[in-house]
Amino acid sequence: MVETGYERPKPRAQLTADLFEGLFAGCTGETYRAGHHLFMQDDLSDRVYGVMAGAVEIAIYSESGRKLVANLETEKCVFGEIGALDGGVRTATATCLTDAVLVSLSRRQLIDRIQQNPKLATTMIWLLCARLRYVSAELGDQALLKIEARLAKRLSFLSSLIEDDGGWIHISQSDLAEFLGATRESVNKTLTDMRKSGVIDVKRGAVKILNPRALERIGAGPED
Repeated sequence: MVETGYERPKPRAQLTADLFEGLFAGCTGETYRAGHHLFMQDDLSDRVYGVMAGAVEIAIYSESGRKLVANLETEKCVFGEIGALDGGVRTATATCLTDAVLVSLSRRQLIDRIQQNPKLATTMIWLLCARLRYVSAELGDQALLKIEARLAKRLSFLSSLIEDDGGWIHISQSDLAEFLGATRESVNKTLTDMRKSGVIDVKRGAVKILNPRALERIGAGPED
């Protein structure tokens, strides 16, 4: 059997520079500090945001307060478009993971621009389709893949977003657990096994990928 591996996941709503600039033309960037809540789950929706610099965490909370990190939005990513388009409540909480520079449009501005520019309408359709495909893939991973594969795919994803010049992904094991909907203990055990196998290196608050191909093989399965 020929091994095919898997395609490294990409940010789900990242636009090319021209589409991003077209959507937010004339908008002035605003700086937000790390930890700032842009909106909370179930808030009324009134804006769509674009990331010029930094990273924004998108998280979902259960009624009991359990947290699941859905994604990180980085440069040229757009978020908040679902509520801004349908006028419903926010489906997740958006928090600045780092200091960030963002641009935004009110719901009224967004609708006006879409009505005046068919190309923007096409862009928003693309965004929604990208969002749906990403969510579908994540649901499939949660249902079909063991924690080893899910963690491998998540590390590959994070390396494309927040890896520093030394190759380290600065994220705690607790935060990784929130990304996977798993316990910190299970993430710690899986990271330890990967480190012993020479796939990754681990230090306090950070992970480095040493063997990307081996990580891809782990991310490809097996299924439960």
